[in-house]
Amino acid sequence: MQNKNTSREISFESNDHAATLFGDLNKNVQIIENGSAVTINVRGSTAVVSGPGHDVTIAVSLLEQLYGLIGTGYPVYTSDFAFGLKILQSEPGAKLEKIFLDKVYVTTRNRIISPKTPNQKKYIDSIRNNDIVFGIGPAGTGKTYLAVAMAVSMLMNNEVRSIILTRPAVEAGEKLGFLPGDLAQKVDPYLRPLNDALIDMIGPEKAGDLIEQGVIEIAPLAFMRGRTLSNAFIILDEAQNTTREQMKMFLTRIGFDSQAVITGDVTQVDLPSQQKSGLIQAAELLENIHGIGFSYFNKSDVVRHPLVQKIIHAYESNGNH
Repeated sequence: MQNKNTSREISFESNDHAATLFGDLNKNVQIIENGSAVTINVRGSTAVVSGPGHDVTIAVSLLEQLYGLIGTGYPVYTSDFAFGLKILQSEPGAKLEKIFLDKVYVTTRNRIISPKTPNQKKYIDSIRNNDIVFGIGPAGTGKTYLAVAMAVSMLMNNEVRSIILTRPAVEAGEKLGFLPGDLAQKVDPYLRPLNDALIDMIGPEKAGDLIEQGVIEIAPLAFMRGRTLSNAFIILDEAQNTTREQMKMFLTRIGFDSQAVITGDVTQVDLPSQQKSGLIQAAELLENIHGIGFSYFNKSDVVRHPLVQKIIHAYESNGNH
């Protein structure tokens, strides 16, 4: 069926909400135009959407749904237009409120952290419903960031007593000996992304206080050996770089009333070629165990700068993973 050109006019009751919807200098409208084949002409609280029929239908649905979200008090962000457009392009009947209104945490800057793709929503639901969850997919899909947000939320709601953030320092290898400082200072660069996410959510002062009190611990995976981690939210990041022994060690550290999230990208394994990734083995062995959830992400879930998704696609198209 030919996708014929058409035009649709939509008017919004609230001038203020319409102005928020369209954005300063209509920048939100431009995001829709850049991501689809439509043109949108705005006059006051009215927009005329023109282009191929299917694209027009999606653009109108996006505008109407985001306008509705503004009416609920949700602070629609500029990025929501790009995320919402991607969702509706892949699933035209999707209800954005079911995704965007799933509030995970509100940062110290009053920014709402919520899922931005259907797979992120499934991931959050899986964390809520399982004691152990694996989040597997490429960089930029929000695996670690959302896990940290869930951890902070549960800590602030007194659902856990502590947060433990850990990564294997496999990338360091022999280089650790050449870095200045003690062991903690040597591994700090490899744990920095976890610390950055934490600071973004609760601010540097509160993060520092909670770390000093031992409520939040950021440590290399080797420090987990021999411990039982109870009443904690534990995140193992960059899990593709765990050996099979390390993954088994980590999973068997988990105690009562604890939640564990394991994240990684199985296409970015930095282990020696003769060693199999513990993450890959765990996905093969544990997928059918009740209480363990697996969430898989792909390049359509990338929620960083729009260029990140294009970079990932370019490398995949060239066969470089």
